Amino acid sequence: MQKLPTADVVVLAIYVAAVVGFGCWFVRRSRTTEGFMAARRSMPGWAVGLSIFGTYLSSNTFLGVPGKGFGTNWNSFVFSLALVPAAWIAVRFFVPTYRRSGEISAYAHLEKRFGPWARTYAAVCYLLTQLARIGTIMYGVALALDALTGWGMVPIIVATGILVTLYTMLGGIEAVIWTDVVQSIVLSVGAVAVAVMLLCGMPEGPGQVFSIAAEHHKFDLGSFGVALGQSTFWVVLIYGLVMNLNNFGIDQSFIQRYHTARTDREAARSVWMCAWLYLPISALFFFIGTSLFAYYDVHPEKLTEVRACAAAEKLADEAIQPNAPGYAAKLAEKAAGLEPNDYGDKVFPHFIVNELPRGVAGLLIAAIFAAAMSSIDTSLNSSATILLSDVYRRYLRPSAGETESMRVLYAGTLAMGMAGTGCAVAIIGAGSVLDVWWKLSGIFAGGMLGLFLLGTIARRANRPAAAVAIAVGILVILWMTFSTTWPAPLRSPFHKFLIPVIGTATILLSGLLIGRLSVGQDRGEG
Repeated sequence: MQKLPTADVVVLAIYVAAVVGFGCWFVRRSRTTEGFMAARRSMPGWAVGLSIFGTYLSSNTFLGVPGKGFGTNWNSFVFSLALVPAAWIAVRFFVPTYRRSGEISAYAHLEKRFGPWARTYAAVCYLLTQLARIGTIMYGVALALDALTGWGMVPIIVATGILVTLYTMLGGIEAVIWTDVVQSIVLSVGAVAVAVMLLCGMPEGPGQVFSIAAEHHKFDLGSFGVALGQSTFWVVLIYGLVMNLNNFGIDQSFIQRYHTARTDREAARSVWMCAWLYLPISALFFFIGTSLFAYYDVHPEKLTEVRACAAAEKLADEAIQPNAPGYAAKLAEKAAGLEPNDYGDKVFPHFIVNELPRGVAGLLIAAIFAAAMSSIDTSLNSSATILLSDVYRRYLRPSAGETESMRVLYAGTLAMGMAGTGCAVAIIGAGSVLDVWWKLSGIFAGGMLGLFLLGTIARRANRPAAAVAIAVGILVILWMTFSTTWPAPLRSPFHKFLIPVIGTATILLSGLLIGRLSVGQDRGEG
């Protein structure tokens, strides 16, 4: 593929240097644990809202969502529709609950309800989720930048890890929030610019995008049937509701931001701001994918290089090397048989470097990098907070002072940065970025929401009931995840999006049932 011109590389370098420098500037305001973890509870609601919005808009969104819009339809957009009811529940219940508790950790209340094991279980699940998130985001941005620059995926991943870890470790959550504000704006402006260019670049005018998309059913939201083994409208909607409740209700990255807001009202406003911003921007990214499909439907010859690249990767997966006899014929045959979904993730980067004016492409790549940094810095700061509050202070040094606690926060940020970078290197070649992230997050987060709801709804559920319910839920999640290659009678009949949904429901219902039985036995013995 054509490599990025020098002018665009300069634009990207200037942007990255400015963001890292801006983030490091907050070092003077994050020298205490309160400043590092909660920004002294002084942030305006609009800034917190843009920061939460930026966390949602990772580079997986910037690259994966247009890839979905290009390769399939708008079925995955249904996930975004679930954000509004999840935001209402968060504002009504989650935000005031956490603000009243005063606990910076999202999982401290689980210990009060079910004991230390519950808090530790949730903390471990959260840290594993963040490792998966950091890894897939770094992998996604490296995938794009390598295609655009040829710098190599491993060097890009390592450089990204070093830069983001540096300013997050020095600037604390205030640096995270304010850099997220800047990066959210850059990302949104970049997406609008691309959509306008695509519409204006159609030979017959903007209306041609809609006619081609309608002809190929690109705006479809999926089947409205009740099949649970397919990605129907209802399956994606319930998946979106569970995962968004997981984000707003038990994700330390979000809970911690609630504490940074000046007042309860500002905290609630930040949630609504995120929801109402993400919905149209998410639609815009799907529209970019749809517009790319229309653009290359009119100019199919411009995708020859992308299809050849995707075909070469598939031949490599089949252990067919370029020096094999008849390789050129096999490559042409493989390229001819590809469907749009087979190379959707590659189309947007190809468009950026080949179709956009010099300088503009650099800004768009800066937006992709901004999206990555906006999510990674959040994960690093919140993970360091969990390591301090739920591990170090809970089990090792409950009376740790300010200086000692700050050292743990710095060390935790550095450790998670290194581990996340290693995770990103390990998943190189894993396939669709969005699919990898959704699968990993569903596995790790599947049990956390169930435990939280059990502690909130089921007053009769005691500690043994919760422990058994978690064990049952984990077994169900593992079965649904890894039974895809098993014989038909033993294989899960459910779509992968239902893994966190059914896992959550299993834990909640098992805990309710066991709790009720325990109460009945106690009464019988009495």
